Order: sequence, then structure tokens, then C-alpha cells
Amino acid sequence: MLPIYVVEPDLWQQPDMSGRQWDFAAESLSELQRDLAGCGQPLVIRVGDAVEVFNVVLEQFGVAALWSHEETGNAWTYRRDQKVAAWCREKGVRWTELQNHGVQRRIKSRAGWAARWDQFMTEKIAPAPTLPPIDCDIGKVPSVKDLHIRDDFCPMRQNGGRSYGLGLLDSFLHQRGQTYRKAMSSPVEGETACSRLSPHLAWGTLSIREVSQATWARQRALKDASDRTGWRPAMRSFNGRLHWHCHFLQKLEDEPRLEFENLHRGYDGIRPAAPDRERLEAWTKGETGLPFVDACMRYLRANGWLNFRMRSMVMATASYHLWLDWRAPGEQLARFFTDYEPGIHWSQVQMQSGTTGINTVRIYNPVKQGYDQDPNGTFTRRWVPELKDIPDACLQEPWTAPNADHVLGKQYPLRIVDHLAAAREASDRIWAVRRGDRFRSEAADIVNKHGSRKSGIPNRGKGRKSKSSTQQLSLPL
Repeated sequence: MLPIYVVEPDLWQQPDMSGRQWDFAAESLSELQRDLAGCGQPLVIRVGDAVEVFNVVLEQFGVAALWSHEETGNAWTYRRDQKVAAWCREKGVRWTELQNHGVQRRIKSRAGWAARWDQFMTEKIAPAPTLPPIDCDIGKVPSVKDLHIRDDFCPMRQNGGRSYGLGLLDSFLHQRGQTYRKAMSSPVEGETACSRLSPHLAWGTLSIREVSQATWARQRALKDASDRTGWRPAMRSFNGRLHWHCHFLQKLEDEPRLEFENLHRGYDGIRPAAPDRERLEAWTKGETGLPFVDACMRYLRANGWLNFRMRSMVMATASYHLWLDWRAPGEQLARFFTDYEPGIHWSQVQMQSGTTGINTVRIYNPVKQGYDQDPNGTFTRRWVPELKDIPDACLQEPWTAPNADHVLGKQYPLRIVDHLAAAREASDRIWAVRRGDRFRSEAADIVNKHGSRKSGIPNRGKGRKSKSSTQQLSLPL
């Protein structure tokens, strides 16, 4: 048995991929290479087209079977898998793909999906293998420079590697997670109170199954504990998000076009296909003149992570207030997120843009969000230091400050839109599409295909069963 990872340079040139993602993956691969060496055979690293690499391996060692996990990735990885499948048929190689996460392939209906998710997560976790050594060059993990990935400075990025993931899991379940339910909405408190496991789940250093089982064990322990303040509802909420993680991945598995097209076709053409470049650039750089939006975008660029409510807000601002088609800002966010997971990402991008046809139209007020989530202005002032001379009372609306003329347009940009007027116009346009039997008929079909179903099995933490809902949800992992 030869454990091999194929680094595909063409994948890393796709518009949703970035250097921060590769750096995280590279650190994880380096640790995996060392860990598998302890099992008898280090991970073998090869760089190139997957089919070409497999041809070399076949010639060098002979290949009886290929094993991998099922992947619900972007369109590029889907086409790659089709090529690998054709190669296996041509060479007479049996290809076995093992189920990954709770995503279920080739299902005709979501009926029973949640119960099967629960059952899958209760299965035993496989032990580390014992591997007979094979005499070969194990190769090295390439760098960003080796792969010609664009520069992507992310000074506060999370570290990759399974050991870091396990440390985060333990500290969240026993130390950091007590205030999770409330603090996950805050960009300040959420940085610590959220699990921060999302990049480890996205890149596979941890599995949903082991995180679920660890969470259930923690819930059982809390049930018997005398001090339950905060912890039990926090773990119940987190357990629910683990279900939703796979629920959204399943959407892309069942409907690959949602990476590129409006889920509800009634919204086709509602926004200009070509984005307004000045608005897109201002939003990307955190220079919209809306302080809290800009603070969140600058934080994201530096960290590669943002808490769930702020992810929703910055995407909604791009789609509604700036009236940008979701594809361009969605690609930019994908590159910024170290934890980019295509199935979750594109489902959420469309939800926050109002194009699913079934979810609540939620147009966040970016000024109100600043007041609500950063009441002391600490977060905004840290990431938008140009506003140092603006009084606290005007921080989220600097255009109302008595010294606005001395700051705006000089130290800090004027706001590129009136957020209230832009929101009203966007709301009118979105809701105008929703009128009529034809819209409702297609929306009903989308619900039938993608809507959640109530679980038939209680979660093993003995908390609440997951509820059937089509309301707008997010994933603050």
C-alpha cells in the first residue's frame, strides 16, 4: 500500500484558490508525512496532473486498486475525478471512494438524509494503519513559489496540521466554548469562543465524525455534571452546526451548477453580469467608507477567517448595497477564507445574495451591525485606524461627525453608497422577482430537493433533535 498525495498545480491556479489555503494544506501534509512515517511508510508527495502521476506510479509499482475519499469540491476537481475514473477503466484499476463527511451520493430525495447522517457519525473511527515500507523517493511538499501561486500575505493565518486541530478541539470543548452560543456573533469574542475548527474540517486534518463523537462525549459528561452554566446550550448549538455543515455540502453535491448559476432561475439577469470594478475593489480592500464593513474585510484579509455573522454581512453588503453579482465577490471571499469549502461557501454566498428563492431575504444594515457587534468600537478602531480623530459616537457613521470634512475623502474614503437608500432599492428589486405563481412553483421544487429533513435518530449527545427548516442559517464553526 502506497499513501500518495498528488499536488495539482492547475488546481491552484483556479480563481477560488489562494496561497493562504495552500500554506495551510502544506503544513498539514508535512505533518501527515511525518505521522505516516511512524506507521512504517511516509506519505509520498508528487506534483503534476493526477492521471500523468498515476501513469508513472503504475509503471513503477503496478497498481491493483486506487482508494480515495469522496470529494464534493469545485467544478475543476469534479472534472479531474471524471478523468481519473476514465483512466481507471482504461487501465483496469478498481477505484474505491470512501464516504467523506455526511454527504451522500446519488440520492433522489433528502428523505432520511438526517437519520443516515446520524448513523454514519456513530460508526467507529478507524485506527492508524500499519504500513509496510516501500523503497521510493517520498518527495517534498512544494512551496507557494514552486506552484506559482499569487502573493497572498496573511500574517495571522491559523496553523495547519492535525496536532493543531486536536488542540483546538480540546480547548473548545473544555475551555473556550462556554460562551459559544452568544459570542459567536461577535467579531471580537467569536475569535476565541468559536471552535476555529473549520479549516481543519475543510482540509481533512480532522473529520466530522471524530468531532461529532467528541462533542457527544462532552454533552454526556455535562449531563451528569452539577455545574451546567452555559456549557450545555453551547454544545447543543455546536452539535447542530455540525449537521448543517454537511447539509450545505450536500446542496453542491446534488446541484453542482450552484457554483456558477442562480439556484432559482427567476433571479437570472437581475444584477449586471460584469461587476462594477471600482465598487468590487473598494469592498475587497476594505475601503467602502462603511467602517464596520471595512474593518471586517481587513480583518479577514489578515486572518483568513471571519465569524459567521460578519461573513453574512460582508457578502450581503456586496450583493445588496453594492449590487454586485455574487460570483465575483464570492470568488474573492473564497480566496480570503483559509477554510474555503466549496459546498458550504457557494450555498451561503447565494443565500446572502437572495438568489436561492427559498431563504429569508436578509439585508444586513452594516451600520447597525457595527453598533450591535462592536458597541465599544474596539474592533473598528483597530482595523480602521484612519478614523482615530472621529468621536466614538460617530464612529460607525463618520459622515455625521462634526469633523467629517477633515477626515473623509482625505484620511478615509467617503462612503461609496448611501447604505439605507441602497438597501431599499435592492429590497424592491429582489422582492419584485418573488411575485407570481411561476416563481413559487420553482421555489417549491428547490425546497423538495434541498430542504432539510428532521432527523429520525436523536444525536448521541442526548440533546435536541435537529429541526426541519428552510430558514437562513450559517455555520459558525
